[in-house]
Amino acid sequence: MSPNIASLIAALAALAELPDSVNMYAPHGPPGNEVRRANLSLALALALARGPDLLLIGEAPGYNGARRTGVPFTSERILLAGLPSLGQFGRERGFAYASDDGRISAEPTATLVYREMVALNCFVVGWNACPLHPQRPGKPQSNRPPRAAEVAQGLPLLQQFLALFAGVPVAAMGNVAAASLTRLAVTHVKLRHPAQGGARQFAAGLRGVQHLTPPASAQSAPE
Repeated sequence: MSPNIASLIAALAALAELPDSVNMYAPHGPPGNEVRRANLSLALALALARGPDLLLIGEAPGYNGARRTGVPFTSERILLAGLPSLGQFGRERGFAYASDDGRISAEPTATLVYREMVALNCFVVGWNACPLHPQRPGKPQSNRPPRAAEVAQGLPLLQQFLALFAGVPVAAMGNVAAASLTRLAVTHVKLRHPAQGGARQFAAGLRGVQHLTPPASAQSAPE
């Protein structure tokens, strides 16, 4: 593993849990945390080896997405089945199931994001402005907008992530991500979040970032 990736994962695992947030990478948590660290390390290492087409920065992990898998913008269905046309994810590349309830999650944002990435043949690597999972008080199976302190806590890690992939175009998905990138003085394009009726605007914005057009035959991402 790259020393820079190892340093980023170590810093992430050591991040303190603020009220109503969960560090799903913490070394002293449940066994699944180790798997999540390994999944994220592998995703970053494979992206670094290939060279991504785009860095996508989101707001925060969702309870059915990175909270379970450890990898931003993935569900368990996407992470474990993989994206053959992109050569990304999949059990055959070493990605593993980290949860303890036997359920294979699907996640709407992950599905929408990777549907477009597959259509555009775009290899994306993602990160979140708030890297821990913000939940409603006492409700682990929930999401909430990250608080200012949580986003501020994530800034040094976002900077480390961006340094791994210097020179790669950066897109922000939503206001929180855009604000963090602006604070770091990072040139980026702001995309509409694909949820709640924003899928078409997200897709149009993505094509504007990369000037990509769908290949003649595009496969579908797992849902």
